[in-house]
Amino acid sequence: MSEVEVVRVFTSGGSGGNPCPVVVDAGAMDAGAMQAVARRHGHESGFVLTAEDDMHDHRFRFFVPNHEMEMCAHATIGALWVLARKGRVTTAPVRIATASGPVTGFVSEREDGTWRVEITQPAGRIVPLALDRVDAVCTALGIGRDALADLPVHNAATSRVKTLVPMRLPEGLHALAPDPAAIEAACRSIGSTGLYPYAVVDRPGRVFEARQFPRSSGYPEDAATGIAAAALAFGLLRDGTIEADDRPILIHQGRAMGRLSEIRVRIGFAGDRAVGCLLGGEVASAADFSATPAAVFA
Repeated sequence: MSEVEVVRVFTSGGSGGNPCPVVVDAGAMDAGAMQAVARRHGHESGFVLTAEDDMHDHRFRFFVPNHEMEMCAHATIGALWVLARKGRVTTAPVRIATASGPVTGFVSEREDGTWRVEITQPAGRIVPLALDRVDAVCTALGIGRDALADLPVHNAATSRVKTLVPMRLPEGLHALAPDPAAIEAACRSIGSTGLYPYAVVDRPGRVFEARQFPRSSGYPEDAATGIAAAALAFGLLRDGTIEADDRPILIHQGRAMGRLSEIRVRIGFAGDRAVGCLLGGEVASAADFSATPAAVFA
């Protein structure tokens, strides 16, 4: 039986993070066995397989309890971290095939023996929602439009589509208690895989709070969602909330769940054009969570 190692990705201050089961030798597993791991643990899970071509070093698959996903950022980071601890990656960029497209991982060992990991995501695609669709989102979240900041609600994606919902106050964000069935219905109606309400905490410092309510993953909320954070970074850029530079954007998620997570995004530019981003956080083994986590950003 393939070994399952559970890690916590995007930890904050040595705690929190999103638990992620990882199997780094998943070649003998079929889709049913992979989904069974996700169902047994109740979390998004990552599986490492042999690459099918010379253009990639590995192929990754991802499952939540209800279905397979094209891409999962925190599972990718967690799997790379486990591979690094097992001595199975080099300092060269790691070329990963996913159902969402190619991802490059950057892995390096720090002087204290911890591992630094970042992964790429492409430039975000941003589509503002029509006002009637905004009303549907507000209804699903159980709020009125007066709870929203004076910014557009966007469908945004670097891989899966997430709906960026700007909240006027962090307190309003943390008070949300939506019905999962209403979230699923709203997401299906607007072509989204999850609602990602967020609030500005420190605009000059580029610090934000967010929550993720997935469409249909088998659980009502995520403690950390890397691809949603990456999509948010491009939405913030589109709206002028952040300036067009590569300083880190810090996104806290999971506070309302008692599992505070910290996600960092850096947007890359070619001249004035955003061409993609690097996404990272901290990782720790759930088996030894008191150990010093591996820092993804220096």
